[in-house]
Amino acid sequence: MISMGTLPLKLYKSMLRIRLVEEAIAERYSEQEMRCPMHLCIGQEAVASGVCTTLAPQDIVFSNHRAHGHYLAKGGSLNAMIAELYGRKSGCCGGRGGSMHLIDLSVGFMGATPIVGGTIPLAVGAAWAASLRKTNQLITVFFGDGCFEEGVVHEAMNFAALHSLPIIFVCENNDFSVYTRRRDRQPLREIYPIARAHGLHVDHGDGNNVEVVMEKTDAACNRARNGDGPQFLEFKVFRWREHCGPNYDHDLKYRDEIEISEGIDSCPIKLFGDILKNRKLLDSSIDNVIREEIQQEILIAFNFALESPCPTLQDGMEKVYA
Repeated sequence: MISMGTLPLKLYKSMLRIRLVEEAIAERYSEQEMRCPMHLCIGQEAVASGVCTTLAPQDIVFSNHRAHGHYLAKGGSLNAMIAELYGRKSGCCGGRGGSMHLIDLSVGFMGATPIVGGTIPLAVGAAWAASLRKTNQLITVFFGDGCFEEGVVHEAMNFAALHSLPIIFVCENNDFSVYTRRRDRQPLREIYPIARAHGLHVDHGDGNNVEVVMEKTDAACNRARNGDGPQFLEFKVFRWREHCGPNYDHDLKYRDEIEISEGIDSCPIKLFGDILKNRKLLDSSIDNVIREEIQQEILIAFNFALESPCPTLQDGMEKVYA
C-alpha cells in the first residue's frame, strides 16, 4: 500500500499528465506538422508512472518506440519532447529523431529507439558499467511482449544473470505485436517464467493498477540494490489506440467489442482516481485544478515548439557520431 501524503497525488498527476499529453498529440497530429510516426501509450500510463516514481534520480532508463510515457515519468522536458515531435532545433534530439528517439541525460533518460530490442543490450551494457564503477545506479529498460521474441533479449538476460547486474527488465505485455496476438506468435505459456529460467528474479502483475506496479518495482529495486542481480517484471496492459498513429482501429476487428470495452473500463487513471476519492485524497475540485495545470503546461509546450526554429544544414552536421 502506498503511504499517505503527497505520493498518491503525484502518481495520479503523473499518469493523467501522460494521458493528456498523448491526447493533445493525437488531436493535433492530423495537422501534418509532426512528420514522424507516433506510437501512443494511452492506456498504459500506470507502468511508466509506477516504475519511474520508484526509481532514484541517479537511476537510468532506456525505452522503446512507445516512449512518451517513460520519458515524461522519468522527468524528461515536455517542451523538448513536443519540439522534437515537430522536428525543431529545441527538441531533445535537436529535431533529428522525432517521437521514437527521445533522450534527456539530465534526468537519466538515456534514450529510445524504434528498433525492436535495440535498447536491451545498451541497457545491459550500462548496467555492467554501473557495476564495474560501483555507482549504485539501477538500470531499467522497458519493452513489449513482441520484443521478447528477439534473440538479443535472451542473450542480454543471460549476460545480466551471469554478471549479476543491477538491471530491471520491464515487459509491458499488451498481447499484440502490431495486430498479431501473442498466442499466434509464441507458445501457450506465460512470459515471466522464461526470464526465471535465465536466472532472473521475476514478478508479474496487473499493469492497470499503479499501486501494484509501484510495490513490485520497489521490491525489485531493493533486491537489485542489495546485490540480488537482474530483475524481470511483467505487467499486463491494454493499448487503447492503433499500433502506430493517433486513431482508434476498432473497425479492423482484430480485437472484439467485449475485449475493447473491458480494456477501456480498466483505465488505470480512473481506477486510481476512484481509489483516491474513496481515501478522501481526491475530489472533483482538486481533480479540476490538476487538469487545468496540466493543460496549461501542454499549451505552453506546443507554443514553445511551434515558435522554435527549424534546424539548419549546419545543425545537421553536428552531434553525429560514427
